Amino acid sequence: MDYFKFIFYGVIQGLTEFIPVSSTAHLKIVSLLFGIDDPGSSISAIIQMGSVFAIFCYFRKNIFDINNSNKTFNLNWSSKLCTSILIGTIPILCFGGIIKVLVAGFSDSFFRSNLSIALVSLLMSLMMFLANKSKNKFINLKNHDYLNSLCIGIAQAFAIIPGVSRSGSTISMALLTGWDRKDATKFSFILGIPAISIAALVELFSSINQISTFPFFPLVVGLIASFFSSLLAINFLIKFITYNGLTIFIFYRLAFGILIILNL
Repeated sequence: MDYFKFIFYGVIQGLTEFIPVSSTAHLKIVSLLFGIDDPGSSISAIIQMGSVFAIFCYFRKNIFDINNSNKTFNLNWSSKLCTSILIGTIPILCFGGIIKVLVAGFSDSFFRSNLSIALVSLLMSLMMFLANKSKNKFINLKNHDYLNSLCIGIAQAFAIIPGVSRSGSTISMALLTGWDRKDATKFSFILGIPAISIAALVELFSSINQISTFPFFPLVVGLIASFFSSLLAINFLIKFITYNGLTIFIFYRLAFGILIILNL
């Protein structure tokens, strides 16, 4: 039963980490729907590492930008991308640090309740609707500036609140500020590498005394499931959003929020 649960957690995590519907919300709500225990913030964060490995795997050429002819790095573009990721990560580090220090038990607070997740889902559907209608999509990975990175980073910081969706908030902010759909999605995924990694490490450190209680092999299987489902989600979303935008996800988030409220 443990293996089934952790495969389930891994698949849900991998698919919903990148599709803009909130992995935290779905890990809790869908688990309850199928009569499976909520994995909680600690196990959820550890399984998220499968998604991090998937990002590295999928975007390895974008991250390193290796010139195959002479095996050297294109330092101009690579260093700019690294700086953008650093700037975009600062807001979530600050916000996350404040939450961790000043708000005890945040992960088990009202913000993880079904009502909060429902309301946040409805608000996100509105934000995504506005983003989907935005024009002037000329900014991309090569011509963006650091202010663009900061704005998207601030949006990412709100993903600490369950139900927001890290990819949903970052892609929406990118579109609102004039990014091309395809590169907005790519930047959102690459920006998630430090954010998801740090969240996982913090939760791992916070629950160090509970590690011995986690089933090791089922957890590994969950990480593998998260890795492969994340690869599928990344590949699907880049192609889908490029040509179709966020419309289907807007309706999904709206329906998701309404259904939760109706079942409170």
